Amino acid sequence: TGLGSIGLYLAENCKQVVGIEEIEPAIKDAKENAERNNIKNAVFYAGDVKDILTNEFSEKHGKPDVIITDPPRVGMHQKVVDMLLELEAPKIVYVSCKPSTQARDLNLLKEKYDVLKVQPVDMFPQTHHIETVALLELRR
Repeated sequence: TGLGSIGLYLAENCKQVVGIEEIEPAIKDAKENAERNNIKNAVFYAGDVKDILTNEFSEKHGKPDVIITDPPRVGMHQKVVDMLLELEAPKIVYVSCKPSTQARDLNLLKEKYDVLKVQPVDMFPQTHHIETVALLELRR
């Protein structure tokens, strides 16, 4: 979630946006951004995704239509991968700042998902850093 930028941008096209971010000050900023922009359908939780994204959490907020994940450089924890596979959201958008860990995680998600597209984004020109955005679709 970070500051809530992605979720808040999409909020007008969603019934509900639920954000999880480990860095508590970022959650404070996300809530403030939602308030400043009069966005009423976004809620944010501070903590580690692997501890928050549980069956109980899913029951409380409903089954997601789309999951947008932007994990740290180390990639997703196995518990998060397992929960994503269990949730079976029709689409996952996976934003990554380290293509090698993204590739590892996509390989784990291929059990139920097809990768439709991967788009590199050069947000840091003249450096070795690259962002990649992958679109996954639940296999029927």
